[in-house]
Amino acid sequence: MSSTPAPQGLLVTAGKVHTPFKTELLSAMASERFNNTPPKLIGILATKKDDARTYAEFTKKACEQIGIQFELRLVGEAREGLDGEGVGIDVEEGILEANDDPDVHGIMVYYPIYGGRQDQYLQSVVSPQKDVEGLNHQFLFNLYHNIRFISPLTLRPIPSSHLPTPLTTKTPKSNEEVVPEGTVKSILPCTPLAIVKVLEHIGVYNKMLEYGDRARGKVITVINRSEVVGRPLAALLANDGARVISVDIGSIVEFSKRPSTSSTTSKFNPHHITTPLPEFTLAQALSISDVVISAVPVASYKVPTKDLKDGCICVNVAGEKNFEADVRERSGKTV
Repeated sequence: MSSTPAPQGLLVTAGKVHTPFKTELLSAMASERFNNTPPKLIGILATKKDDARTYAEFTKKACEQIGIQFELRLVGEAREGLDGEGVGIDVEEGILEANDDPDVHGIMVYYPIYGGRQDQYLQSVVSPQKDVEGLNHQFLFNLYHNIRFISPLTLRPIPSSHLPTPLTTKTPKSNEEVVPEGTVKSILPCTPLAIVKVLEHIGVYNKMLEYGDRARGKVITVINRSEVVGRPLAALLANDGARVISVDIGSIVEFSKRPSTSSTTSKFNPHHITTPLPEFTLAQALSISDVVISAVPVASYKVPTKDLKDGCICVNVAGEKNFEADVRERSGKTV
């Protein structure tokens, strides 16, 4: 007598999410603005790591599909043995040259290169006018302070003091986002933003709630607190109202949104705050989480599926599979 197999959660692939964004980009590229001079993106590769080179190849392929010019510049030691591509300059000089080149509209640098503070420094060497990843200090300040719209005139290579602007304006009968006049959206780190777009696509964000608060009521665990993915992602989700449990080696921290109150007048936007959870465990976090996001770049790391809340949404960001093989038997959706 055969037993009935356990139902499996829905598997959502990136191909199911990216279509409307690709359509929007193709429409923009077909407009008069880009008829004669399609934008040019420079990729700067200064590491021999295979995953960085693979990421660069993905970037090139994506640009070709949209009609964006892409040029990969190999600098420093990354040039060795690569058929003479690139230019023989240091990575910082390569960034500065791209900053000054009027034919370059965007710059993407493939990290990690040196790691730690030296990479953070390089992220702020990239001109904010050409930073497509949102890693310049001006954009990171905006991200962590929940500043969503900025005047392009404030983007300066030299640090400048600036105060937050209102989150957004809303039409009287709608909670839809409206860009305030004279502003543009602040650039966000691409991988955390892509994860947010995936969560919007699969319904984690509640469109009935006010813009900027649509993840309220959700508990989300993010495993990995890197400066490129884990930390900015936790801040983004918390700024949208979620309770985020950030898990990293040796510590667990909660990201949550500081509420605005009518009794307190502040010139700053309500944004996330962090609270250490020294007694909290990963198992406890998983048991209460509506969404679990793992971005651990280690093949041996596996999220223990026995601890997952039934029907939770599991998002694998790492190149390796971070969840145990039976994850779809425990989750409602797996991405």
